[in-house]
Amino acid sequence: MTSSTRSLTLLAAGLMGFAGVATAAAASHGADPRLMAGASAMCLAHAPALVALYAAWPTMRTAPAAALLLTLGTALFAGDLVFRHWSGHGFFPMSAPTGGVTTMLGWLAVAAGAFLRRG
Repeated sequence: MTSSTRSLTLLAAGLMGFAGVATAAAASHGADPRLMAGASAMCLAHAPALVALYAAWPTMRTAPAAALLLTLGTALFAGDLVFRHWSGHGFFPMSAPTGGVTTMLGWLAVAAGAFLRRG
């Protein structure tokens, strides 16, 4: 994957961090904070992981795949929770679980990076 993909990983990390703080603030002002707090936790947990993948990119073969899976999975999972909070229903049936599984696959790609190093 190209250097622009690597740059997009850092962009995603920054936006995810921003979303994490914003949803944490929203959770503290709503009647039922559970969905927004869950979205915040997902974003704030995975934004630093994306920064770490950006840093590891030159030496970790699985960094591009892990970054893509973590970004898409977190966005789908957290986005579904936020959408559910405001609209009363999710994006589509099983969207949060799909995002969760995608995120777990991203973490497995991180683990595989321990064995798939670049020369």
